Amino acid sequence: MENLIALLVAAPLVGAALLLCGGKRLDRAGHWIGTLLAVASFAVAAVLFADMLGKAAGHRALHQHLFSWIPVGGFRADVAFQLDQLSMTFVLLITGVGSLIHIYSIGYMEHDERRRRFFGYLNLFLAAMLLLVLADNYLLLYVGWEGVGLASYLLIGFWQHKPSAATAAKKAFLVNRVGDIGLSIAIMVMFTTFGTFAFGPVLAATGDTGEGRLTAIGLMLLLAACGKSAQVPLQSWLGDAMEGPTPVSALIHAATMVTAGVYLITRSGAIFNAAPTAQLAVVVVGAVTLLFGAIVGCAKDDIKKALAGSTMSQIGYMILAAGLGPIGYAFAIMHLVTHGFFKAGLFLGAGSVMHGMNDEVDMRRYGGLRSYMPITFVTFGLGYLAIIGFPGLSGFFSKDKIIEAAFAKGGAEGWILGAAALLGAAITAFYMTRVMLMTFFGEKRWNPAEVHPHESPKSMTIPMIVLAVGSVFAGGLFSIDDAFVTWLEPVTSFAHGNSPVSATAVTAATIVVLLAGVGVAWLKYGRKPVPVAAPRGSVLTRAARRDLLQDDFNHIVFVRGGEQLTRTLVQLDHSLVDGAVNGTAASMGGLSGLLRRLQTGFVRSYAVQMLGGAAVLVAATLLMRSV
Repeated sequence: MENLIALLVAAPLVGAALLLCGGKRLDRAGHWIGTLLAVASFAVAAVLFADMLGKAAGHRALHQHLFSWIPVGGFRADVAFQLDQLSMTFVLLITGVGSLIHIYSIGYMEHDERRRRFFGYLNLFLAAMLLLVLADNYLLLYVGWEGVGLASYLLIGFWQHKPSAATAAKKAFLVNRVGDIGLSIAIMVMFTTFGTFAFGPVLAATGDTGEGRLTAIGLMLLLAACGKSAQVPLQSWLGDAMEGPTPVSALIHAATMVTAGVYLITRSGAIFNAAPTAQLAVVVVGAVTLLFGAIVGCAKDDIKKALAGSTMSQIGYMILAAGLGPIGYAFAIMHLVTHGFFKAGLFLGAGSVMHGMNDEVDMRRYGGLRSYMPITFVTFGLGYLAIIGFPGLSGFFSKDKIIEAAFAKGGAEGWILGAAALLGAAITAFYMTRVMLMTFFGEKRWNPAEVHPHESPKSMTIPMIVLAVGSVFAGGLFSIDDAFVTWLEPVTSFAHGNSPVSATAVTAATIVVLLAGVGVAWLKYGRKPVPVAAPRGSVLTRAARRDLLQDDFNHIVFVRGGEQLTRTLVQLDHSLVDGAVNGTAASMGGLSGLLRRLQTGFVRSYAVQMLGGAAVLVAATLLMRSV
């Protein structure tokens, strides 16, 4: 079975090569080639998963060594894969949800003349993400990490004829490069500390390494995770990334890019467990981001950008759980998987709405769509119920566990984190109910002469139905006899913590805040007509519409700060460097001018100088003799 692991990456990678290099001859069949190779990778994953289930928990990990990549003296880098319970979870999510998005894209991109290239980029995205989660060392992981960054740049800017799409792609690429610096530094520190960057030796040696060194590695890994998973302070790219085609948004938000940071922290758990300062930083970033994203989501009228704020918030929950250590690792991944189902379904549902509304994204121009798009309404509605944590659906099981784990941290820190998680749940219920009401309920706010809402084709609705089923049942299945925790425990370990609040009390509190959020949204958007033009709103609302001024902050601190630094350096160059060079040149010029007076070119001048010199010598000789 070990020999099958490479096929997981090879199938979509071959698809990308064929579709991007095969030329126009593959235009007619390109979308089928890309989709079939994505499904093939999922089929291989299913075979490996079935084989893994048949083994004892401690003997499920598989390893495949392909070749020695860089063997130079004591430096050795291998291209080798590691498939254990953690990486298998990601592989099933990436290939399963990724295949559904490929199928959906067949209908969504039907009339795009560059459809073959789009599917090539999708295949490249899957291959890079699979390489990232299957690598058995940090250096090979870094290759997949950069591949994901490249693929996201190509897909976000796919409609590059739109200046906004081209700008968004560049923004995502540059912000992620900041995070990538953290990962590269972490890998270099690992090698100087441990002499290797393979997962096994590095994680096994953390107990014998100084806390300061591990803290430095942990903080750099966190910086990398902030970039890929759009966490504070590197979150500014995610909303703009909605400029790409909707299937790209679903793939980035549900199955690939933004989940990479959660994987990196969880895979590196031994490092963070031995570095409490870095672990605390992870918790703070997650808690701040889950509230930040939720507040932003409340004020967006663009349906995709509202969902983007939601993704930022939900990934914040996962990062928070991962920062809790063994108490939360399994729940972070559990929520990641359930989120993969309902967030992919929500984005594909948003794309279906846009498909039926002539690409309109402003929810203030929707209203009453439930009777025109019944399948989209039901599937989107189930995703909505799942993400707000409605009892019995997937989000109820996974998000509640994170809130319980936050309280289980203990002490004042546990109370603060638990309260933040509960507040985030209330805000989530508010902004997602707002999205539902503005889109599917209320008065029709579109122009019937310009827009004719209609249901999407089966190639789009079938993936939405499958994802809706996962949104309903996945969390419950994972929770039977703590199946998901038991599955991951050999890799991530697990601890119950010491919660001052019972699980029943947490569940009750979660339901109360859920109902409060839904109720407030109903009072504001369900009982009153929604104006087509957005009202001015409060100061907080206006700030949230501008992503809580994150771009303004970046512009003032980094853009203007960089410009001022550049001007200062130019002034220093003119005054110090150029001043020293020009001053030296002027001094030499002045000295040469003085010396030039001694070389007149007239013989009589030289004769007088010779006579004067001879007189001086005679006088000096006579003086010496007299003494």
